[in-house]
Amino acid sequence: MRDQYQKIIESTGEDISRAGLLDTPDRAAKAFAYLTSGYDMDIKQVINDALFPSDSEEMVIVKDIELFSLCEHHLLPFIGKCHVAYIPNGQVLGLSKVARVVDMFARRLQIQEALAQQIASTIQEVTQALGVGVIVEAKHMCMMMRGVEKQNSSMKTSAMLGTFRSDQATRTEFLTLLNDH
Repeated sequence: MRDQYQKIIESTGEDISRAGLLDTPDRAAKAFAYLTSGYDMDIKQVINDALFPSDSEEMVIVKDIELFSLCEHHLLPFIGKCHVAYIPNGQVLGLSKVARVVDMFARRLQIQEALAQQIASTIQEVTQALGVGVIVEAKHMCMMMRGVEKQNSSMKTSAMLGTFRSDQATRTEFLTLLNDH
């Protein structure tokens, strides 16, 4: 990957031997590997048996999980937050594991619509929850830095499974609790 970054930099007309660029191909390769580290993550290792018995059937919400990802169309970042809710069905997931699931999918070449769906279906699969709701809000550099150059635009996507899809009251509760401060 380092060699490919060197070729990309050289293709701009830059002098790769310039002091400021000497180590850039190495740094860029390490950064890209980190930004795509989700491919190396396995859901079983991410969850690490952090499922706990629970009699609760009340909604669990984890709000404002920060995320960054790379748009699969331009390899530019999109940055935002994710809100995850689920209705337990005999077990709850360790709090930090919800954020780790978000990271696992965000750290891949991605589109936001698929990201929300991947998070929701994985939480559903892991917890056997009665329902899962995920909302992702992000600003896309591909739209802000190039193309239409709209600096204040953001995108909001959702994925609703189980009772979040079939029961309007559950969905409304989720959306209302997200807006409470």
